[in-house]
Amino acid sequence: MNSTHNNRSVQSIIPPPPTHFVGDGFKVHHFIPDYYLSMERMNPFLMLDYNAPTYFPPTETPRGVDVHPHKGFETVTIAYQGKVAHHDSAGNSGVISEGGVQWMTAASGVLHKEYHEANWAKEGGIFQMVQLWVNLPSQDKKSPPKYQSIDHPQIPQVNLPNNGGHVEIIAGLFQGKKGAASTHTEVHLMNAHLKPGGEVEFSFSERNNTALLVIQGSIEVNGNQEAHANHFVLMNNDGETFHVKAKEQSIVLVLSGEPILEPIAAYGPFVMNTKAELIEAFQQFERGEFGNLE
Repeated sequence: MNSTHNNRSVQSIIPPPPTHFVGDGFKVHHFIPDYYLSMERMNPFLMLDYNAPTYFPPTETPRGVDVHPHKGFETVTIAYQGKVAHHDSAGNSGVISEGGVQWMTAASGVLHKEYHEANWAKEGGIFQMVQLWVNLPSQDKKSPPKYQSIDHPQIPQVNLPNNGGHVEIIAGLFQGKKGAASTHTEVHLMNAHLKPGGEVEFSFSERNNTALLVIQGSIEVNGNQEAHANHFVLMNNDGETFHVKAKEQSIVLVLSGEPILEPIAAYGPFVMNTKAELIEAFQQFERGEFGNLE
């Protein structure tokens, strides 16, 4: 490993918090916000729910989360195993399949629901996914909602040296290659698929809030910090470059984003800048301004 003055160190390795259900279809570890991690500490990443591999038995009625509103931020859903279907009040619908990503900009407000895809639910199986909330700067909170539906083959990959694996770039930059999703602010989001002994170096601006989630396997960060599946590695803002080595076949979600230096006023499904804007968001929702969805 190259020892340089701009190495980024590990602040803490956070074990998975107890699981809880979101609706009846998502059994999640809620990492952000949590006792260790405020929205401000991980800004622009406001929330991270991780549904570690969970078996759901076959059912005719797909499990999921019923109609609910969002306003003021983006939701990013990454499917590792299983399939997620969704509908919204703007008439959008689709299925996020294994390896795929849905990047939904709720912005000025939308109603949506998400649930296990019907045919997958009938078969049952192992379900595994991440949902991340990404904040928007104040001027973008009022923009119209939009979707980026990204299938796995559309995600650019960089192969690592010595047959060590590959990095899939959902958003941002890795080794000069640009990710599939467009973002409002600087957001880097990628999956490192590492073979046993595979190594990779990441470098992001020191100001960026940066973390790793071990989706599968176990890794060593900077040669001396070990992290296992379902653990969250919070990096300090004390440098740019850090090193990851897989101790076994591993998948690591890497997230790094430039903080949006604006106040965060969050309540339930709304994230605005002031309490007054939050009250306005609830009033808009109650007046039916986010549309209709059965």
